[in-house]
Amino acid sequence: MRVLVICDDIWHPGEVIEMGIRGIGDGAYQFDVVKTAKDILTPEKLAQYRAVIIAKCNNVNASNTAPWFEDTVTEVGPDELRAYLEQGGGIVFVHSAVCISENKMRETEERFRRPAREMNRLFGCNMNGHPLRCNCDVYVTDPDSPIAKGVESFMVHDEHYQISDLAEDAKVFLKWDSEPGGTQDAGWTREIGKGRVVVLTPGHTLAVWEHPAFRKLLVNAIQWAAKTDEAAMK
Repeated sequence: MRVLVICDDIWHPGEVIEMGIRGIGDGAYQFDVVKTAKDILTPEKLAQYRAVIIAKCNNVNASNTAPWFEDTVTEVGPDELRAYLEQGGGIVFVHSAVCISENKMRETEERFRRPAREMNRLFGCNMNGHPLRCNCDVYVTDPDSPIAKGVESFMVHDEHYQISDLAEDAKVFLKWDSEPGGTQDAGWTREIGKGRVVVLTPGHTLAVWEHPAFRKLLVNAIQWAAKTDEAAMK
């Protein structure tokens, strides 16, 4: 199965994601990586994929910090992503994608703030910052979630995202604790139209992406988002 991977921004280089997805799924997936999404993605191209991983903040790419989403310029923005979901697509938002937060754009022009606001409504939260990288204990809170299947508690050295305004329909299956960051939601699912959303807030470093438990979460997330999980096939 082909999976689209959208990554690369000023604080989250695409190389981390490219190296991190190697071997995930034991060859079951072909990952098509897009870094400069502004002039590559179209709704027609997006529709070719059953699942998309977004691990990218609101930059064109790591060397161009202009906003990725710009009304009347970007062909695939929040509105097109929502349409993709409503028609049955699946999106896995990982770490840096959650940085697309209206809370961090208070002084920015509305034409850039609106897309951030609409992205918040897709993945279902606002990200308010994080302490310096620290040791975080990650653990499953809903063992019945299909994303949590086969996942044991684990520890990562990561940016402990502080989130707020969690969507009312978000089904949280993962939390994480740290001394400076307290307890935060780390993973949840949503359904939008016929489509599925998974959010995983860990994932800043390659070490996290290479952790067996995190890789298992990603495989489960892709399967569920693409509706290839066992539960969806019944």
